[in-house]
Order: sequence, then structure tokens, then C-alpha cells
Amino acid sequence: MTETSIQSAVPTQSRGRPPAASRGDVLALAMHRYLRGRRIDVHAIAGELGLGRTTIYRWFGSRDELIGEVLVRAAEPLLEQARVGARGTGALALLDTLDRFNRSLADAPALRQFVENERDAALRVIISGAGKVQPRIVEMVTALIRQEVQAGRYRPAIEPSTLGYAIVRLGEAFLFNDAVAGMRGDVDRLRDVQAAMFAAERPSDDGSSRSRSGGRRFASD
Repeated sequence: MTETSIQSAVPTQSRGRPPAASRGDVLALAMHRYLRGRRIDVHAIAGELGLGRTTIYRWFGSRDELIGEVLVRAAEPLLEQARVGARGTGALALLDTLDRFNRSLADAPALRQFVENERDAALRVIISGAGKVQPRIVEMVTALIRQEVQAGRYRPAIEPSTLGYAIVRLGEAFLFNDAVAGMRGDVDRLRDVQAAMFAAERPSDDGSSRSRSGGRRFASD
């Protein structure tokens, strides 16, 4: 191979300004800050990535929306892990999944620090139906309920989306203290109440109300 052909085979580097950071880069850096207990500061993120703050606001709408996306991304794997580790089927599987998920949230250092450091923003982002967090968590929990229904392992007394919404709102009440915007982490009582909600099933086609939990009491598992 001649020197000329070698040179032609080597990709030429484009000159000029380096490629601009992407929306994903902003989200990744925001996640990095969140997981390390640092404030998700739009000004600092923009400076570090060489972006204008207006660009970040155009992508995410507001700082609250950016934080919301970070919290959803942090929560998704926790719920997935909880589902994989859950025992049983039907209502028992759903209860165990939610119990594991709730405990992982209560034990998450980054979430606790965010709530403690930014009380007003935390409640505004986490429990607002107009934000990203609550609707997405409701969607994920509802999907789990529908899976058990479609598999014939669970017959909820109310429509899955309504049950999913109620379960998530109940979790918010027990995990977060509205009065001081702090973490309550009252997961034991939360499990008892969620057990009662999941245990309520529609009668089967033959008119009976057989329990799919094998006679086990949810609250005492």
C-alpha cells in the first residue's frame, strides 16, 4: 500500500467547533449530579456542556421537568428489579413487587437527599399529576397489574388504571410527609394497606370470590 493510499484510508478530522452536546448529554449529567447528592443546576450543566440555558429549557421546558425525567429514569430500574425478585403470582406478586419498590425508594440516598435539600421542589416534582413522575409511575404500576390480569392470575375489583393510580397515590402519602416535605418511609404500614387493596378481587365467573393468594394473609407475610 502506497503512502498516498494510506493517507486516503485514514479518516480526516473535521475542523471547526466541536460537536454540540445533546439532550441525552444534559440528562446524563443531571443524573450524575442527582445520584451524587448534588443540586441539578441548569446553569452549571449548561456551562459544563458548553450549551446555553435557553437550549436546555427548550429541550426540557423547565428545571422541574428535567428533574422529573431524572427521577423517572432512576425509578424505572428499581421497579424492574422489584418485579424480577417478587415472589408468588397474581395479587401476591403485585404486593411483593410494590413492597420491594417502596422499600428501595425509602432507602435511596439520592432521593432522600433531594427531598431534604429541596423540599418544595421535591413535592412539586414528585407528586404533581401535571409533571412527569407521577403519571409515569402510575403507567408502570398499571402495566404490571394488566400483566397479571391478562395472564388470568388476578381479577381486580376495579379497573387496573384506577387501581394503579390509587396504589401510587397511597405510596406517596406513606413515603413522603406533606407537612414538612420530608421522607416518611412508613413502608410497613404502607404494605398492610396495599395488601388490603390488592386482596379485593371481583367474583369469578361462577359467582365465587376465591382468593388467589392460597389463603395467606397479606399483612402477615
